[in-house]
Amino acid sequence: MSFLAVAALAALAGSAQAQTFRRLGGCPTLGCIFPPDQANFIPGGHFDLRLEVHAPLNGSEAFNGGTPDRNFTIFIGKQGQTPVPAQQFFATQQQPALEQWSFNYYEDLYAEAAKRATRVNVASRAYRYVSINEPGTYIAQLRYYNGTTTNATWHVVSPPTPRRRAKNVIFFIGDGMTTNMITAARLIGHPSVNGIYQSKLALDTMEYLGHSMTHSLDTFITDSANSATALYTGHKSSVDALGVYGDSSPSTLDDPKVETIVELFKSLRRGTSQVGIVSTAFLADATPAALTAHTRQRGDYQTVLEQYLYGVGVNYTWTNYTSPDYIAGAGAENFLKGGSISNSSFYSQFASKGYQVLLNQTSLMRSSNTTRTLAVMCQSNLNKWLDRNVYRQNLIGMKNDPAGGSGDALDQAGLLNMTIKAIDVLNARDTNKDGFFLMSEAASIDKMMHVLDYDRALGELLELDQTVNATMRHLRRLGIENDTLIVVTADHGHGFDVFGNADTRYLADAKTDRQKRQAIGNYERSGLATGQYIAVGSNAGFPTNWNPRYTLAQGFGAHPDVREDYSVKQNVTGGSRLPAVASANGTSDYIVNPRDSPNGFVTNGTLPVSAPQGVHSLTDVPVYATGPGAELFSGTMNNIEVFQRMVGALQLRK
Repeated sequence: MSFLAVAALAALAGSAQAQTFRRLGGCPTLGCIFPPDQANFIPGGHFDLRLEVHAPLNGSEAFNGGTPDRNFTIFIGKQGQTPVPAQQFFATQQQPALEQWSFNYYEDLYAEAAKRATRVNVASRAYRYVSINEPGTYIAQLRYYNGTTTNATWHVVSPPTPRRRAKNVIFFIGDGMTTNMITAARLIGHPSVNGIYQSKLALDTMEYLGHSMTHSLDTFITDSANSATALYTGHKSSVDALGVYGDSSPSTLDDPKVETIVELFKSLRRGTSQVGIVSTAFLADATPAALTAHTRQRGDYQTVLEQYLYGVGVNYTWTNYTSPDYIAGAGAENFLKGGSISNSSFYSQFASKGYQVLLNQTSLMRSSNTTRTLAVMCQSNLNKWLDRNVYRQNLIGMKNDPAGGSGDALDQAGLLNMTIKAIDVLNARDTNKDGFFLMSEAASIDKMMHVLDYDRALGELLELDQTVNATMRHLRRLGIENDTLIVVTADHGHGFDVFGNADTRYLADAKTDRQKRQAIGNYERSGLATGQYIAVGSNAGFPTNWNPRYTLAQGFGAHPDVREDYSVKQNVTGGSRLPAVASANGTSDYIVNPRDSPNGFVTNGTLPVSAPQGVHSLTDVPVYATGPGAELFSGTMNNIEVFQRMVGALQLRK
């Protein structure tokens, strides 16, 4: 290769870095290293190393006639020491096979509109299941194109040491939950007198509070897949990726994997250590899936269930991880089918592996505490707390029978009962007292915020708080409170806030949109009439009246065109509000749903017209902790540090 060609490549190095349409996230040059620059590892944590050399055939980065360098090399060494070839560094027997493929991408909006794709040819190798045992800073250098280099600085950091080791961890995730939502939930669920609350959220009583940054590897607005990956593995990734760094290969299952906290927990604690997963979402959804799944595409639902049951060792060398001991949630439509290993339904596959398969709350609460458990309450996601407990008419006609029939799932366990039962099963099965790790997700805080169904979202948040409260009491009864760390956080946030109250009667009677907006009370008019929400007696923690005259004026910063009346949606079809609909069949141009909030006023959207619902936001999210090791979770942290601090609290060391 000529000097001019090398100089041209150097000039290209920064050109892709600032593009909104990236050639490949984490790869600003034509040489890619995954894990990428600034990746963090715990000593001995396993990962795959993927190397790619790109040769764009056309576009602004066109190089070398579209022929990638197949003779690239990779050298790795501790900072200050002489690097050595990766094969020597990892003490592997042979160099991985050369792989080649091509992919297309758009450089910007103009290229996308013109359907002018850039073709990229790739040469690649992957080192599987490697690790670095000694703490320190390491430099990985990819050498290609006759003298061009790409460097990645890796940090191998020992987890922090707690004052007291945790035997168990219960990790609650309020999906999409922000401080603003918690504040709103407190306002409607707990009484106050002259601005002084008379009761507290369970979250308010936890010992330590921190804040977590949520942005991903290559975007500052994250999704639930890669944000959960960061929380569970200590590695940032890209949108849709579960337990992997997203590479450019055609397969979604060969991307470079990183070890999850439950894989570490099971492999290091061994014995009778237990793992549990609870979610109010369908169980193949991103947040529960990321605990055990390794795929570039969160939509690989059947693969996710397969990896729950069999791990990834069927196709790749990986951590010898046995499947979770307790799984409860929804998503029967995925369990009614099989996968690539067996055509039999996953219900039958789980049963053949010794699981008790349960399809309603009654059978779950009566079931054995010493048997592995799969509990699936319904198809799709669980019905929301507000519908299961207040507006039960919305359960009729859902046709979400977990057995696959056309009936309605009317006996669904909620987050609280699924979580308490999980603790009973995991504790009973842990006969050697090696500990358990339980993840419990309030998934529909996020799902309801997406569709701007604020009352249902806040109901889900209050259910999460009720579950945290019940969990602390239950641990005390079982005598394991002092052994158990509880962490509560979110994977990302939404741009939600409350900006006053709304007189829904005046708003409905006003004739024009501008008159209707006068129903919003700000500052001195945002009075404590919201007290009509407040719960008393046995319902403390939830409103007794979800439809008062004066409600919260609440909203989103990023939403489609929508009509708002600030009243609870008492009768919904399909389980939630539908704020926007396509302007015509087959189009992706979304407009106000004419059937939604007909007495409200229209607020113009702030998103592309192709967006039918709200989206995530940049906001930091809270991290609450109580129990052994809780002190590690104070202050501001990156989301990958939540993983590191849980590993530290558990003292998982290789």
